[in-house]
Amino acid sequence: MTINNQPSTINSQAIVIQLSLRAFVCGLIGVLPIIGLVPGLYALFCSMRINRRYAGEWNPAVGYLSWGTALAVLGLGITAVGIPAAILSLELYRL
Repeated sequence: MTINNQPSTINSQAIVIQLSLRAFVCGLIGVLPIIGLVPGLYALFCSMRINRRYAGEWNPAVGYLSWGTALAVLGLGITAVGIPAAILSLELYRL
């Protein structure tokens, strides 16, 4: 939507805020091992999309975006370390 040949920044700001909050919620869910694998990946996807597409936009929800990204990375790390550790502990228990 343009007014006086100027691009609408209100719509893009709303999208940035919405994606930031979505990344935060998915990052929170992403902390859960195994269950949070897909939401954690989606939170990282949202973060990359915001950083690439809306780099110059003012984002009042930047705190939510950074926390969502950090929680998603933490959850993916827990899953990546936790699954092999659980398998290894089950194998050692069988011995």
